[in-house]
Amino acid sequence: MGRYVARRLLQMIPVFIGSTLLIFLMMYALPGDPVRALMGDQAYDPAVVANIRKDLGLDLPIWQQYANYLGGLLQGDFGTEIVSERPVADIIADAFPVTLRLTLFAFAFTVFVGVGLGIVAGLRPNTLQDRGLLTLTLVLISMPSFVLGFLMQYLFAFQWQITTPTVRDSENFGELLLPAIVLGSLSLAYVARLTRTSMAENLRADYMRTAVAKGLPKSRIVGVHLMRNSLIPVITFLGTDIGNLMTGAIVTEGIFNVKGVGNAIFEALIRREGMTVVGIASLIVLVYLATSLLVDLLYAVLDPRIRYA
Repeated sequence: MGRYVARRLLQMIPVFIGSTLLIFLMMYALPGDPVRALMGDQAYDPAVVANIRKDLGLDLPIWQQYANYLGGLLQGDFGTEIVSERPVADIIADAFPVTLRLTLFAFAFTVFVGVGLGIVAGLRPNTLQDRGLLTLTLVLISMPSFVLGFLMQYLFAFQWQITTPTVRDSENFGELLLPAIVLGSLSLAYVARLTRTSMAENLRADYMRTAVAKGLPKSRIVGVHLMRNSLIPVITFLGTDIGNLMTGAIVTEGIFNVKGVGNAIFEALIRREGMTVVGIASLIVLVYLATSLLVDLLYAVLDPRIRYA
């Protein structure tokens, strides 16, 4: 197990470098100059702009800028935002806990509701509950998240006045409930369908017929034998979905005015703040890599046949 973890950690290095390099190149290939954008519509001295670019290292070749960025990253330096002159690490420290709270809230909603609905439908395939779940999930998958966000905001905040239309206190879980439901709805649809399909297929497996023939209690057959095998593809999806929820928070945070990472990326993109975008994206890549490793390790817990060298 130790060798497997060490090998996976080594494999993450080129993946991280490749991902961040791609984001870095895409960000700096966009047209426009962030220093020039800082000046706005007012007249500016080209010499002043050139000096600022030199101070920020923007006059260096792109490969040298990326090498400097990686060097700083190894020391915990994510760079500096041009407009506010704040370290990007400070911006992340302010925004990341908010997005993490929202993501975990949405993730918990996805796991408990999505898996629960999938189990109910999977144990009774081709029944009214099953068809109802398939219809509901089809609607959620077909509906863009911003449409669902505005619809939920209109119904729950303006029509029924159950909650506030925007989040004023990001530490208040009651205010984060609606954004979390919107953020996790698409993932919930996929998790419910995946759980339902996996359980329906495993119900017809030989080992299930053997367990029934041995006279094992139904709770043990479903809770141990059926659930353990059926949840393997679901956990694979959930592991990668944490990163998707974080990136999907850009839209949700914009609708509900949540001051998280998504909001910080959106504002940085408008101002062409490449260092802020790349810094936050690097953190999300690390989250992706960490969760994928965790999922691989969970396979051995769920399926004893899996062994790591």
